Amino acid sequence: MIITKKALPRRTVLRGLGATIALPLLDGMVPAYAALRNTAARPTPRLGIVYVPMGAVMDNWTPTTEGTGFALSPILQPLAPMRDQLLVLTGLDNQPAVALPGEPAGGHGRIGAAFLTGVHAKPTEGVDFRAGVSIDQIAGAELGRETQLASLEVGLETTELAGACDVGYSCAYVNTLCWRSPTTPLPMENNPRAVFERLFGDSDSTDPAVRAARRHRNRSLLDSVQAGVNDQRRALGGRDRARLTEYLEAIRDVERRIQTAEAQRDRELPTFERPAGSIPESFEEYAKIMIDLQVLAFESDMTRVITFMIGKELSSRTFPELGVPDQHHPLSHHQNNPEKLEKLTRVQVFHAGLLAYYLERLRSTPDGDGSLLDQMTLIYGSGMSNSNLHIPLGLPILVAGGGAGTLKGGRHIRYPDGTPLANLYQTLLNKLGVPVERIGDSTGTFRELSDV
Repeated sequence: MIITKKALPRRTVLRGLGATIALPLLDGMVPAYAALRNTAARPTPRLGIVYVPMGAVMDNWTPTTEGTGFALSPILQPLAPMRDQLLVLTGLDNQPAVALPGEPAGGHGRIGAAFLTGVHAKPTEGVDFRAGVSIDQIAGAELGRETQLASLEVGLETTELAGACDVGYSCAYVNTLCWRSPTTPLPMENNPRAVFERLFGDSDSTDPAVRAARRHRNRSLLDSVQAGVNDQRRALGGRDRARLTEYLEAIRDVERRIQTAEAQRDRELPTFERPAGSIPESFEEYAKIMIDLQVLAFESDMTRVITFMIGKELSSRTFPELGVPDQHHPLSHHQNNPEKLEKLTRVQVFHAGLLAYYLERLRSTPDGDGSLLDQMTLIYGSGMSNSNLHIPLGLPILVAGGGAGTLKGGRHIRYPDGTPLANLYQTLLNKLGVPVERIGDSTGTFRELSDV
């Protein structure tokens, strides 16, 4: 074997007409000496956070047995194909989300603000809000040194940070989970086109008419970089050419689905709360487009940290496609009514199905000598358990992925009552190569997540 220094740069991009496409990790980006030593590129750790609002029907969420032999609960059944890369964690508390004496009644505001910060939020309906730095931003400050975007924040609901959304609590505490500083909340982007353009570029102008004209003139992002695509294909081996084709087709598919949604924007839509912008009529299709965009962002290494809010606290979304016409928030105050609990379970099974779609997309996307799921640390959960009483203790939490070799899945682990959720965050950040001594109310780290 002749060793040369020829290798594509990891940050190889294709440019054209304001568009930029970063390429995924290809064999041609791994130096020749690494192949000679039968080693792959260094694993790239990534952090994903997926939030679902208003707790879980815990009797239908929690597995009845612990350890490796556990059976998936009814809500977690959609995750059966990914069971071996799944950690079900019960017993974790987020004590900072508990109301202090004399505080306003708005439990949802406290819960949203504390979920990723482990900090008790200042009660206010004004702009003098204060929480803590969220774990995604702590991770992004370290992992984002080598990426174009330090982090990406996406959601499927309204994004306003001003005004009051809960009794005694600002919308900043409800409509985002992400805090760059204790006084700087980050909005969640809910428009697929905006996320697409943030990842792949567009016209330099922010004028909507200018941007629309560019899209009309050049209907596909890939058309604008076609010359660069052809040049790169000629320089790649057979396996890399196939990988590049799959990646570009995934981009084209997402762009086509966004264009279809935009063409439908003048149609009458169902009367449920929905984000501003052109989105698919189907909530499931909307969610899957946003998931696919996240997978593309990880695959192209545009970012290594993404937070995804499937829903926000106080969500009024309905699920007519599931036979659940009730608004989510009123339904969550179920008063132990069996019919309402059954409907809530249906919604939560649906959410688990979206997570299963996300994990399968990650698992089917090659990265280095494995898949994106092998490199991922993905946290899924909610800031409360019993939604009827706004209880932020004994939370429904999952961790999925291989953590770049640091996580061992296929287990249900039950922690003693009073164990801080922030201990999990401290543990996972350290495994990601982001050393932290304390997060919020954390008291230590967990050894058992890697079974050592």
